[in-house]
Amino acid sequence: MYQTIRYEKNENIGILTINRPQALNALNAEVVGDLERVLDDIEHDSALRVLIVTGEGRSFVGGADIGEMCPMNLSEGRAWGRRGSAVMRRIEKLEIPTIAAVNGFALGGGCELAMSCDIILAASPNAEGKGGARFGQPEVGLGITPGFSGTQRLPRRVGAAKAKELIFSGKMIDAFEAKQIGLVNEIYAPDKLMEGALAMAQSFAANAPIAVKYSKACIDRGLQMDIDDGVALENEFFAMCFATEDQKEGMGAFLEKRKDKHFQNR
Repeated sequence: MYQTIRYEKNENIGILTINRPQALNALNAEVVGDLERVLDDIEHDSALRVLIVTGEGRSFVGGADIGEMCPMNLSEGRAWGRRGSAVMRRIEKLEIPTIAAVNGFALGGGCELAMSCDIILAASPNAEGKGGARFGQPEVGLGITPGFSGTQRLPRRVGAAKAKELIFSGKMIDAFEAKQIGLVNEIYAPDKLMEGALAMAQSFAANAPIAVKYSKACIDRGLQMDIDDGVALENEFFAMCFATEDQKEGMGAFLEKRKDKHFQNR
């Protein structure tokens, strides 16, 4: 069905793998097209609770495909930037939590893909000190700006000054520096990365799905508001929870001292 990605489900957790290892999983038109198509399914899958995004081989996503971009003119560059940014925004706007499991290079479009997810987990170098996650926005060295919203998401993640340093220099940073500046949530040994991502995904999926979705909406939308409007937004979503069966089940289990909860997403 897809030529450059794999998509599978582990119960109610989706795992999306960029699968173009011969090109370090670089984003070309075919990969972006596959992402557009898989997002059509993901957006309409009411049973899905969490999405994990990762890469095949030694790279998460090494960037956008330079060979494909090099001959573009102004209008073609504009269309490509808009198309890639739209895909990243669709991932960011998914109602469910999303986790980027960054196993290797996350450069340019790869860093932007990771930042479109709610949580970023990273692989450390192996026992020999090789490999591991590497992040960067190296576009200025190619004569372009970041094109898939990196100039907007990186400062929101790490602050304007650090984002400017990374973008203006184009340098790569490892998982440890990325965690230090707040880009990465947690670091795992390479062979434990997906295990850690799945464990985190399961901890999200175990809770009331509507409450998790509403919490994500409060955070994402509230960050674009002043504090008073954000509080009012939270108050409304909080109230809406009391119209759900899951609220009765969750509070009922607490009062009955039941560890097992049966959330139905309604």
